[in-house]
Amino acid sequence: MIRSAALALLWPCLLAAQADPALSHARKLLRSTILIDGHNDLPWMIRDDPKAPRDVEAYDLRRKTSGETDLARLKQGLLGAQFWSIYVPGEIKEGFAKVQLEQFDIARRMIAKYPEAMELALSTSDIRRIRAKGKVASMLGMEGGHVLENSLGALRAYYDLGARYLTLTHNVTLDWVDAALDKPTHGGLTRFGKEVVREMNRLGMLVDISHVSPDVMRDVLDTSEAPVIFSHSCARALVDHPRNVPDAILNRMAANGGVVMVTFIPPFANRASKDWEDGLAKLAKGLSYDDAAYKKQEADYITAHGPAPKASLKDVADHIDHVARVAGHGHVGIASDYWGGTTPVGLEDVSKYPDLFAELIRRGWSDANLRKLAGENLLRAFAKAEGIAGRLQKQRPPSTATIEGLDGRK
Repeated sequence: MIRSAALALLWPCLLAAQADPALSHARKLLRSTILIDGHNDLPWMIRDDPKAPRDVEAYDLRRKTSGETDLARLKQGLLGAQFWSIYVPGEIKEGFAKVQLEQFDIARRMIAKYPEAMELALSTSDIRRIRAKGKVASMLGMEGGHVLENSLGALRAYYDLGARYLTLTHNVTLDWVDAALDKPTHGGLTRFGKEVVREMNRLGMLVDISHVSPDVMRDVLDTSEAPVIFSHSCARALVDHPRNVPDAILNRMAANGGVVMVTFIPPFANRASKDWEDGLAKLAKGLSYDDAAYKKQEADYITAHGPAPKASLKDVADHIDHVARVAGHGHVGIASDYWGGTTPVGLEDVSKYPDLFAELIRRGWSDANLRKLAGENLLRAFAKAEGIAGRLQKQRPPSTATIEGLDGRK
């Protein structure tokens, strides 16, 4: 009787696999490699949950959630490792460090709540060990250097709490780094900004240059001794969004050894979606997403122009193809940036990774290149960063530099 019930549940999946050999191929491949996603905002979704904000116990991943992520769908999607984003908006009024520490707490309690499915990973060896047990190796990635409050000591403290990458900024230009979506004031990294990169290299923390201006991208590539990442970006040649990566930078990724992790965010992946968002941004300029005035402007805009155009799985595959073609198959990865918002058709949640790989199989991608995309590229870059950190820690002590001393700021 139990066998019959199990077969009944599996039967639709078996039929789908028979009907789509590319999807069957994708699932088989992803069971034999480590699929790594560079960015998922679940910890912020738990913090911002309207029913039980900040309540890790109430946001139960053992049940189907209202968002894109839960344990059943993670298993269905064959995800092997995840960078959970411990994001803090640069526009918040309360203290950056306070909120960042709360996000570490939420993320680490979330991981600990599901020992049968997740385990905290702090190194490449951890990733391989945890995945070999059938669990999701769970890493932490900080999004926004404003939480450092211009302190290298804070950077080291966050590393000790488990952060293994830092997105240098989010949507606001800081005292030492220009943001992609804000007014540039430094023409790239300041001297202190370059010291942040050097100290990250010494720690073994991956430097993430999603969200920064092209000048910052160039300065980081000139400064970093270790491979860098884009934790969630697309190709600017396909969609001219400031958050996307220009071909001139993609051309430098091979020499650096880094990885561009292609994201699923519709305005980054789809031109029509980007144009729609630009129109709304002009109408609601200066308003916060949470303001009632913004929500009214958004409603009026939808009435006048219709809902935002949909991005698709094929759009995302196009960006992966482009990055692989320009930067090389050894320098591309996956980063959903699931955040409880709009998703591409075909990539609605974490169960859908095999569908994306099936599309690439239909496009002629080899198994070797699919494995690189899935996680081998990120593991290589991370391991290289770890090795460089080991060397640098023997050569120099923790930096005591300050922004006042390097940039003359008071």
